[in-house]
Order: sequence, then C-alpha cells, then structure tokens
Amino acid sequence: MKHEFPQDFWWGAATSGPQSEGRFNKKHRSVFDYWYDIEPEAFFDRVGPNVASNFYNSFREDLKMMKSIGFNSFRTSIQWTRLIKDFETAEVEADAVRFYNEMIDECIANGMIPVINLHHFDLPIELYEKYGGWESKHVVELFAKYSRVCFDLFGDRVKHWTTFNEPIVIVQGEYINQFHYPNLIDGKKAVQVSYNLNLASAKSIEQFRLSENSKDGKIGIVLNLTPAYPRSNSKEDLAASDFANKFHNRMFLDPAVLGYFPEGLAEIFIKDGVMWQYTEEELELIKNNTIDFLGVNFYQPLRVKAVEHEFDESKNGWLPDKYYEYYEMPGRRVNPHKNWEIYPEAMYDIAINIRDNYKNIPWYVSENGMGVYGEEKFKDENGMILDDYRIEFVTEHLEFLHKGIQEGSNCFGYHLWTPIDCWSWMNAYRNRYGFISLDLATQIKTIKKSGYWFKAVSENNGF
Repeated sequence: MKHEFPQDFWWGAATSGPQSEGRFNKKHRSVFDYWYDIEPEAFFDRVGPNVASNFYNSFREDLKMMKSIGFNSFRTSIQWTRLIKDFETAEVEADAVRFYNEMIDECIANGMIPVINLHHFDLPIELYEKYGGWESKHVVELFAKYSRVCFDLFGDRVKHWTTFNEPIVIVQGEYINQFHYPNLIDGKKAVQVSYNLNLASAKSIEQFRLSENSKDGKIGIVLNLTPAYPRSNSKEDLAASDFANKFHNRMFLDPAVLGYFPEGLAEIFIKDGVMWQYTEEELELIKNNTIDFLGVNFYQPLRVKAVEHEFDESKNGWLPDKYYEYYEMPGRRVNPHKNWEIYPEAMYDIAINIRDNYKNIPWYVSENGMGVYGEEKFKDENGMILDDYRIEFVTEHLEFLHKGIQEGSNCFGYHLWTPIDCWSWMNAYRNRYGFISLDLATQIKTIKKSGYWFKAVSENNGF
C-alpha cells in the first residue's frame, strides 16, 4: 500500500543546542553543565556536554549531510546560556549572535526550514541558585525578555518557533523523579513550576506577537504526549488514567491550545494543599496567548491502574503518584535498550485526539525515535550501521500517523530524534538515535542505512 503524505510535508529531525553544540565559547553554565562539573560520575561513561557532536564548529558540514539525506526542515534550540551575557538585562554575547546567525543562514541555504526552540532543559544555573529557577516568577519574566531578544535578532529568517521542549519533563526530572538537577522530590514545588512554565510560554508568545519580525511567523510548543491508557474499564482504573492524563499531558496541552487548565485539576490541587499561586491577570494572559501550531514528541505510552498500595505522604509529601500506579501490559513489545514499550498505535490515537479535542490545530511529530545501545555491532563491511530496527520502528509509526491524517488530523510533518547521534543528559551517548552515526573519539560522522532509507521516503513524500 502506498502511504502518501500531504503536500509540503516536513521531513527532517530534531536536536537541541545543549545536546549538539558543545560548550565552546559559552560563558554561562546550564543546570546540566553545572551538574556534570560537580558530579561527572552521574553521567554514562563520565561523558558530559563539553564537546557533544561539535555542532558549534561543524554545523556547515553537518547541515549539508542532513540535506543529503532528504531533510527539508530541521529543529534545534538556542541556548539561553550561550546567547545572553547578562540575564537581567538580556544583553547578548556577540559570538553567540554570530554563531546562530551563521547556522540559521546555512540551514536556509541548504533548503531546510529552521525550526527554533527556546528552551530545552537548559536553565542557567545562576537563575536556579539565585531565584530557584522555574519556581520563580522573576525567572518567567527573564525568559520572556530572552525570548524577545531571539525574535528580534533572528525572526526575519526564522518563521517557526517553539517556546519549550517537553516542559513536563522539567517538572518530572527536577521535582519528582530525580533525573535532572537539582534532583528534588517536592510535589508542591512541581505543581508551581508547572504553572510557571505555562505562564512563561504564554509570555514568550506575547513577546513574539509584539516583535516586528514575527508578523509572518508562527509560534508553538513541543510537548511529549504519553497517552495514559487504563488497565481496564473499571471505574477506578479510568479515574487513574484520567488524572495521569491531566497531570502528564493536559496540564500543558490544554493551556497551550485552549487557553485554560483541564477541568478538575485545580480542585484536586486545592483539596490536597498544593495549589499553585496565580493571579487572574496571569490566567487572562495564558488565555490570550495560545499557540499557532503544536509539536508532538512521542516515544512510548503511559499505562496506569488504580492505586493498589497505600500512598505514604509522610515519606515524600504530596506526589501525583497518589492517584495512579504504573502498569506493565502483559505481552507488550519493548525496546530492550530503554525498556520502553513500542506502541505505534498511539500515534493514531494522538492524531485523533488533537483533531477532536484540540481544534484540529496544525501539528507535527517533532520527535519520535529508537535509542539503541552498541549500534557499532551492526556494521557492514564498508562500516555502515545497518539499523533495520530503526527503519521498521519509523515505518510503523508513520503508518499509524498516515491513518490519522487520512481521517482528517491536521499533521504537517515528521521529525526523527535525532539527525546525528547526540549527547543525551545522564545517558550521554549510551543509546544512539540518529540517522547519522558519530564516532566520539574522532568526531567522524557516517550516514546509517536508515538515513539513506529516509532520503527515499522524503523524495517520494511517502513510502
């Protein structure tokens, strides 16, 4: 069967500044730079973000290589810690302005649409130490100021912006599950940070609409949607999945698209004594600054069931786990390198959910992919990585995405995570995701079998 995609469909991949650029000429440290400096052993093989995939130095060759495998679009991010010299005044670093200008120009020269994100887990450590980071509404104001500088500097050429990548992961990693610095367990702070990130996104959008450069541009947000499927149709399991969906998906999706938080969520937070601090003016600002398009990262579903073990609030205080437990579906398919469930059917469910419940807003798959450990084992005699498993993974997800598009969901693109194997937080280079492999020792980059396959998909606008 021929799967043909809409005209002008985006084919490409996504990375981020902190995961690709390296720390060359960067004056400030992000929370991850700082964490690596103080605790390198927390990162796989003690590999940090200092070099990453050397994009700061090799962006010209890298972008040409991406174009050679069929990309017509490419997402990366600007690093707040690279661009801004003084966080209070938003004065800029000249070298960073040069680098981002040259990189954006090179992207366009290669016939690729640059999609630029403003925040990819890389909060400046100074703003955490001074104000508590996203716990502070002052940091929200500073982010809006930084956003405006980006729009004014680069918005004449960048016509697709996103405010945040996976804001719920900031909440989970920093305040619940301890996989982002400062590794706290504090549900009350997690709830406030969730609100502040929504507010920061809305303020950034407000600045976008005020910038002269943005008149013909569009702005969105990138959310990792993990549909929360209940174990059964029992009342208890359905209630568990309803709360999990509200907390992990809708707490950012609803305000971004609809302008308000999901019904019933604030009532639960009030009842439990963890409600965020807000003003009516802020809610109005969120309502009036919704997105133009949505980026959806999808890797795995969330499967939940009713709580079966008594939740002990005396141990860690309030946590969202009070309302659901994770459930491992029997017979599930798994990527053994991450222990993540492979469930491409969710791509269709996401498409239909956006169509029916979120104004059928224009959206694209901003990340999807498969991390594999030890890929160098799968080389042919010419040294090319034979990643047929990645081709199969992407094909299955595209098939279900295509079905959603056929049924009216307004999806305009597909980006893999990631173009070139990139540095991935605590995992560093343990799992590889790219169409292009990176030899860490030599920085030599080689196209994998999946890259050549993707070129054909892009050229045929389908498969």
